[in-house]
Amino acid sequence: MERRPARGHRNIPHTADVRIEAWAPDREGCVAEAVTALVDTFVDTTGAAADGETGFRVPPGADADLLVGVLDEVIFRMETAGELPLETEVRAADDGGLAVRWRTTGTDAVELVGAVPKAVSLHELCFAAESAGWRCAVTLDV
Repeated sequence: MERRPARGHRNIPHTADVRIEAWAPDREGCVAEAVTALVDTFVDTTGAAADGETGFRVPPGADADLLVGVLDEVIFRMETAGELPLETEVRAADDGGLAVRWRTTGTDAVELVGAVPKAVSLHELCFAAESAGWRCAVTLDV
């Protein structure tokens, strides 16, 4: 069996859309890795420098809903504000939701290398604790 790092992400082959997988020792770290995985599917951030910082909260909900809320926010901010997260910090909020902090760059500072995601699909979405930590798999509509 192949051993993988405690935290990371990858693209999974998928027929029509883009599928990502992320993992980390804890739920919040897994969400942060999923953000990086999403961004990596369509832009090359090599050499990009963060020029902004933003934060937001995701209201309480089921774990999968929290994950989708964060990933949807990436797509929304890319479309409406022209910004992408380069670094993501996720914390559990006192109310059961998530507090997210991003160091961001403009979409004009990165190179497009793939299809831009339009939405997060709920089809075959998984996000759960496993023996080695948390893992998620998400399909992105492009």
